[in-house]
Amino acid sequence: MSTETSTTTGILLTDNAASKVAALLAQEGRDDLNLRVAVQPGGCSGLKYQLYFDDRNLEGDVVREFGNVKVITDKMSDPYLSGATIDFVDTIEKQGFTIDNPN
Repeated sequence: MSTETSTTTGILLTDNAASKVAALLAQEGRDDLNLRVAVQPGGCSGLKYQLYFDDRNLEGDVVREFGNVKVITDKMSDPYLSGATIDFVDTIEKQGFTIDNPN
């Protein structure tokens, strides 16, 4: 049995990022996956982030919805992601997801 908490505070997924996640899921033909964001200690460089698609709901997961995209964080990572913004940039210099975290 899994317990999940839904909340509207904490991590933010921009419209660009939500659109890209939705497009990637549509491209894969999967509507059963969510975007999971996890944090691991990164030594002297701060925090390391993991973003991946996941179909699991684990005990204590925190779920946030942005349109039809669900972002899931585990209970240990969630405090480190409070106030963080996930965006998707597509420029000549760079393409990909970015995380701006004030923590």
